[in-house]
Amino acid sequence: MEATNRPGHPGTVSGTAVAFLFSASKRSTTACEIGSKLDRRNLTNQAGRDGAGRGGAGRGGVRCRAMPVHLSDDVSAFVDDVASILAELSGRSPTEHLPEAVIEAADILAAIIDADGRFADAELRAYLDALGTRLDPPLLITPQRLREGRSLEDRKRWLRQPSVLFDLLLRADARGNQRRSHRYYELALRLAHVIAAIDLVPSPEELTAIDGFRTMMLQAMDNAQVTRPGRAEPSRITSNRPEQPTTAATSASQPADVHVVLPPARSITELLAELDALIGLDNVKAEVRRLSSLLQVQQLRSERGLPTIETSHHLVFSGNPGTGKTTVARLLSQIYRAVGVVSKGQLVETDRADLVAGFVGQTALKTQHLLETAIGGMLLIDEAYALSRGGENDFGLEAIDTLVKFMEDHRDDLAIVAAGYVAEMADFIDANPGLKSRFTRTINFPDYTTDELVSIFLGLGERTCYVCSDDAAAKVRRMIEAEPRTHGFGNARFIRNLFETAVAHQAMRVVSLTDPSNEELTTLVADDIAAVDN
Repeated sequence: MEATNRPGHPGTVSGTAVAFLFSASKRSTTACEIGSKLDRRNLTNQAGRDGAGRGGAGRGGVRCRAMPVHLSDDVSAFVDDVASILAELSGRSPTEHLPEAVIEAADILAAIIDADGRFADAELRAYLDALGTRLDPPLLITPQRLREGRSLEDRKRWLRQPSVLFDLLLRADARGNQRRSHRYYELALRLAHVIAAIDLVPSPEELTAIDGFRTMMLQAMDNAQVTRPGRAEPSRITSNRPEQPTTAATSASQPADVHVVLPPARSITELLAELDALIGLDNVKAEVRRLSSLLQVQQLRSERGLPTIETSHHLVFSGNPGTGKTTVARLLSQIYRAVGVVSKGQLVETDRADLVAGFVGQTALKTQHLLETAIGGMLLIDEAYALSRGGENDFGLEAIDTLVKFMEDHRDDLAIVAAGYVAEMADFIDANPGLKSRFTRTINFPDYTTDELVSIFLGLGERTCYVCSDDAAAKVRRMIEAEPRTHGFGNARFIRNLFETAVAHQAMRVVSLTDPSNEELTTLVADDIAAVDN
C-alpha cells in the first residue's frame, strides 16, 4: 500500500479520536512510545545510509521478500475495518479513526514479535514496511537499529488484558447487543497468525502467545456478557458426548462396508468455540488450539508461495475410556478441513475387528478398503495397541504394515488418530519403526475430576430436559467419589450409564402417577440415582 500524507491518512492523532477512545486510560500505546528509546533524527539519517539493507533477502532468502508486502495488505485490512467499526460508534468519518487503528495493529504485531524474544530481521523488516510510514512520527529505520533501540522488548504484556479499543467495542456490544467485537477478534487473530507466518516454523512461544491472546479476548467477552464468536447452541455443547461416528460393518472375511456421511463445512471460529465449551480437558484443548494455529500459519505460508515445513498430521490420543478422545477427534477432523489439511473432514471410527481378518491375505485387503473410506478426513483407531499384541504370526502386524504404507501414500489428505491406554499406546508405537516416525505427537487425556463428572451428568440432563434435585445431585457426587479410579475407569461413559439408569428408575417411579406434572416428569430425585444396572 502506497504511503501518503494526504488528509485523513495516519499522521497526527486527532484530539476527538483520542477522547473517543477513553482518554483517561493509559493502556493504549502511541507511536511516540514505540520510539521513545530511539534517537529518531539519528536513526532516520542512518536509514538513508542503510536503506538498501531493507530490500535484501534477509534470513529467509529471496522468496521471503514478498512477505512484508502481504503483511502490509493485512495491516491495511485491519486498519480500514477497525476504523470503520469505530466510525459506526462515533458517527464520524472512518479516516478520523485511522490513527487509533494503526496503533492497535502496531501493538498486536509488536507483542507477537516479542513473544519469543528473538526479533528476527524478517519480522522487524515486515513490521517496519507495514507500519513505519503509518506511525506518527514515521518510524524510518532499519531492522538492526530497531532491535538495538529495544523498543519492542517487553511488549508481549500487551496481550494479557483487553486494549482500550477492544474494551470500547465490548462495552458498546453489551449495551446494544451488537457483535462488533467479533469482527475485531477475527481481524486481530488473523494479524497475529500472519506475523507468526514470517518464520518457516513459528516458535512454541509465539503459538502460546496467540492462544493466550485469543483466550484473553474470549474471557473479556464473557466478563462483558457478550456472546463468544462461533458459540454453538447449548444443546450441542453441554456434554462431552460425541455425535455418532462413522463405523464399519464387517465380517471376519469381508472388507469393511462403510457409509460415510460428510459433515457440513464449519468455520475454525465455530469449531474452536465448541472445543472450548467441552467440560474439563484444559491441557487437551490448549494442545489442539496450538496445533490449529500452527496449521493456520503453515497454510498462510503455502498460499503466499513461501516455503513450508512438512508436519505429521497423525496423533496418538492416550488415556482411559470416556475421557473425550472421540469427541475431540471429531472436532479435530473438521478443524483439519477448515485449515486445508484434509478435503472432507469426516471421522471414521474403527478398531482391530474392522481391520484384521481371520485368513491369510485378507487383512491387507480389509484394512486397505477401510482406509480408503477415510481419505479426505480422519481415521480413529480405538484400542490401537490391540493390533500389535498377537505375536509374530498375528494378522494385526499385517494391518500395521498396510497402515504405515497407506499413511505415506496419502499423507496429503488423510489424518489418523491412534487411541488407547497410556502404557499400551507406547508399546504400539514401538511395534513398527514406521509408526514412530509418523505418530510424532501424543496428547494425553486425563481422567475427569469429580466436579467435572458431576457437570457432565447435569449437562446430559440439560440436553434431554431433566433436572436434578439438590439431594439427587449430592447423591450423584457421592456415587462418583465411591467409584474406584483404577486403570480403565470409565469417566464420561460411567456417567452416561449412571444417567441412563437414573432416567429408567425415574420412569418407573412416575408411571404410577395418575396425572404427573411437567416438573414431576423432568425431575430426578435421590431415589432415582442408583448403581448402574448390569
